[in-house]
Amino acid sequence: MAIVAAMAVPHPPIILPEIGRGEEKKIAKTAAAYREVMRRAAELEPDTVVITSPHATMYSDYFHISPGKSARGDFSAFRCPEVEIEAEYDAAFSKALADACAEEDLPAGFLGEREPALDHGTMIPLYFLQPALKKPVKVVRIGLSGLSADVHYRLGRLIQDTAEKLGRRTVFIASGDLSHKLKEDGPYGFAKEGPVFDEAVTEDLGKADFLSLLTISPDLAEGAAECGLRSFWIMAGALDCQRVHAELLAHEGTFGVGYGVAYFTPEGEDDARDIGRQLIDAETQAIAKVREQEDAYVRLARESLETFARSHTMLPVPKDLPEDLQDRRAGCFVSIKKDGRLRGCIGTLAPGRRNLAEEIICNAVSAGMHDPRFPQVTPDELPKLVYDVDVLSEPKPIDSPKELDVKRYGVIVQNGERRGVLLPDLAGVDSVEQQIAIARRKGNIGAKEKVTLWRFEVTRHV
Repeated sequence: MAIVAAMAVPHPPIILPEIGRGEEKKIAKTAAAYREVMRRAAELEPDTVVITSPHATMYSDYFHISPGKSARGDFSAFRCPEVEIEAEYDAAFSKALADACAEEDLPAGFLGEREPALDHGTMIPLYFLQPALKKPVKVVRIGLSGLSADVHYRLGRLIQDTAEKLGRRTVFIASGDLSHKLKEDGPYGFAKEGPVFDEAVTEDLGKADFLSLLTISPDLAEGAAECGLRSFWIMAGALDCQRVHAELLAHEGTFGVGYGVAYFTPEGEDDARDIGRQLIDAETQAIAKVREQEDAYVRLARESLETFARSHTMLPVPKDLPEDLQDRRAGCFVSIKKDGRLRGCIGTLAPGRRNLAEEIICNAVSAGMHDPRFPQVTPDELPKLVYDVDVLSEPKPIDSPKELDVKRYGVIVQNGERRGVLLPDLAGVDSVEQQIAIARRKGNIGAKEKVTLWRFEVTRHV
């Protein structure tokens, strides 16, 4: 058993007495739990500690493994330069892990280092661990990514494999805070998703319910403004096929940010906990259910992009479509999501094609291939994509934001040739002010510039 223990811990700088200057006493339970899990880890006399941190180098499509022999950092960013942390890297472990990732075609390695100094998401766990150690321990530091839950889990599994291959007694530390929006007077304010997210994650951690952890709603996580979920996903993979004893030692939200401390002890192999396979099966079943429920509008959008991605040809308009698609002309938007996150969205405010069917076909291809925010969709991605089609009413000018309703109306914000558009009833958009602000940003229109407002309704096909 190469992974001898794992833990999920927060990284609030204020927990250090040198920074908190008395404020740390308000999260005394978190500090006590932190010391306890590090005491347990030190008792195991590990050879290597793997730390995943959301504040290490991070890319949307790549896991960065810190290169080199060692690194140091301090808390100058928190007005405490005198507190310094040094770490010797386990270079052999890091290289073996990078090689294993390359063999498995998992995007991870040493490329693109931005800041060699240790980040506070790495330093705070080491601040608590190092004084408790009976012998020096080497560190592997890994950043997170914007990739899906299953890819994070696979990385964790390769960390487990590497530890076993090298015979390293390894402790895995998943550094990450929970929601940053637990209190109105907190540094990031309050969002209704915050407490819901914290309750769900702490329950999952306390029960080692990793499948539930891996399938948390992306909208919930985004609304909660969390930073630790992906660390926890990798940790779950590092405990793949292991019977696990889990303990949630603390959860506090004193300062408006959730701090959770959980400890996991592997207790032997358990093939029933092949959570990675269960996740893939769950996702496959979910997609199959979505496909069964597609109406003609959504099916047309999907088949249009699938045809173009595989053959680089446009789908001919099918002959068996409903009359509304063949005879009506209207603007429409096609939105594509992958793993619950936007993968592309392109649309037209007014009809530009002979009928709505052609409008959907063209916009679906554009959403997958020409949205400048994303790379082109590849054929390998097609089975995981989910589509929405919004058919628009004719936009009407309005005199005031009071005539808007974020659930009912989309908005067009226009200043000269610049124009921003936002659809109605979007997750995380809860007020007219927020809706207009987002539309302004999309149209590159300043917050104080005069604008003309338009509203429209949509018929949403999902």
